[in-house]
Amino acid sequence: MAYAPSALAPHDLAIAQTPVRTDHGLWQRLIAAMMLSRQRQADREIGRYLTSTGGKFTDEAEREIERRFLSMSARW
Repeated sequence: MAYAPSALAPHDLAIAQTPVRTDHGLWQRLIAAMMLSRQRQADREIGRYLTSTGGKFTDEAEREIERRFLSMSARW
């Protein structure tokens, strides 16, 4: 169901809204870019792994992906 303004709706009611700040600082943009890059790299590696194992997402493949990407050792 879509909601649209109605001619019967009162237009003089003011709803208090706090403006959302959309500009981010340099460090926030840098960290976001690094996180996005790391996510894309992980997606590519998962795709390569699935392709090399026949392209099927099985329980074994899921366990191996978890072992590789969710381990505590960082591979930066």
